Amino acid sequence: MSKPVVAIVGRPNVGKSTFFNYVARKRISIVDDTPGITRDRIYTEVEWRNRKFVLIDTGGIEPYAEDIIMQQMKRQAEMAIEMADVILFMVDGKYGITASDSEVAQMLRKTRKPVILAINKIDNVGEMPPEAYEFYNLGFGDLISISSVHGLGIGDLLDEIYNYFPQQVVKDYDEHLIKVAVVGKPNTGKSSLINNILGEERVIVSDIPGTTRDAIDSYVEKEDNKYIFIDTAGIRRRSRVNESIERYSVIRSWTAIERADVCLIMIDAVEGATEQDTKIAGYAHDEGKASVIVINKWDLVEKTTGTLEDYKKKVVAKFPFMTYAPIVFISALTGQRINSLFELINYVADQAALRISTGMLNDVLNEAVAITQPPSDKGKRLKVFYMTQVSVKPPTFVIFVNSKELMHYSYERYIENQLRKNFGFEGTPIRFIIRERDKE
Repeated sequence: MSKPVVAIVGRPNVGKSTFFNYVARKRISIVDDTPGITRDRIYTEVEWRNRKFVLIDTGGIEPYAEDIIMQQMKRQAEMAIEMADVILFMVDGKYGITASDSEVAQMLRKTRKPVILAINKIDNVGEMPPEAYEFYNLGFGDLISISSVHGLGIGDLLDEIYNYFPQQVVKDYDEHLIKVAVVGKPNTGKSSLINNILGEERVIVSDIPGTTRDAIDSYVEKEDNKYIFIDTAGIRRRSRVNESIERYSVIRSWTAIERADVCLIMIDAVEGATEQDTKIAGYAHDEGKASVIVINKWDLVEKTTGTLEDYKKKVVAKFPFMTYAPIVFISALTGQRINSLFELINYVADQAALRISTGMLNDVLNEAVAITQPPSDKGKRLKVFYMTQVSVKPPTFVIFVNSKELMHYSYERYIENQLRKNFGFEGTPIRFIIRERDKE
């Protein structure tokens, strides 16, 4: 389920970034008295009344500006407006209505989306000053006065935004259905892979990076198994994200990873694994998602004896935190090894849902402790009492010890390796919760 998106728009220097930082509870947007300081869309995840949403800060809109940077800022804001569920139109209560405010209002009315008019820089608690009532002329109904600097009226404004959120509709997918997110940098062949699987041009394919704007769900049945494939826009390093469409698409890509049961980390075989690939894989790992590393365009690589094994070693070196993930070499264009990709998706999904009885777990734990003694510090040795599994997707275990401080990361990794050696858990992260046993 996608999070609602709220875009903050208005002419320059009305306090959009100050409001954004206040709600985000951290200094993300640059705040300066110079108009136009926020040039690109900046976004963060916010929670209000137990509902998470994405808040986008935009550069100011100057409809009449001929400056190239101001025109680019306007385009950025237009993209944010296009993708938003709710639009927060901010004006300056001390300055009054300007021609730019009127033009922005006219632009927003054409969207037919919910627009909330917030009058900023009203620093007095109580009734709205008489001069603020002129903003009714913009035609958006009720006015909400706030002070972003002093935090006045922010709660009322967030309540109003909350009232316009789309209903939380969870798609009624079969419980046995596997949701697969296809993620990676632009132009790695994600859409081509899904088109091959679907057997039709369901997703637009182009050599231009960033063609896919949103996450797209495609239903697939294969050999009595059911899947939802989520195609996403490519994720690039921030310093290389120049296209406004692509910058927004990052939000959808992260959301797709959060929704998925299995992530296919797509890598261009010709370009090789890059730092950005490790960041994408790292996000899937941190979210606890089962993953398969998919090396696409393998048909374009010149091969000699040992090429595949050498390539695998390089990939493993790039993903030291994800050594559990299987690696498959495919060609989305020719269909090479697509069937084996399905086998891996099924396998890692099953591994992520694997449950082990407490008795079997502790047999392995006791043997592991006997082979390698727990660490000690200043004469005090770690005692590992027992372990139990508390959840799946990812498999999560609680380990009870005498002292959490003595549980070194290396020994935790040792126990993880013993679990993998005995039970598999291939393709999925493993989580540990370390607890001290009640001394009584």
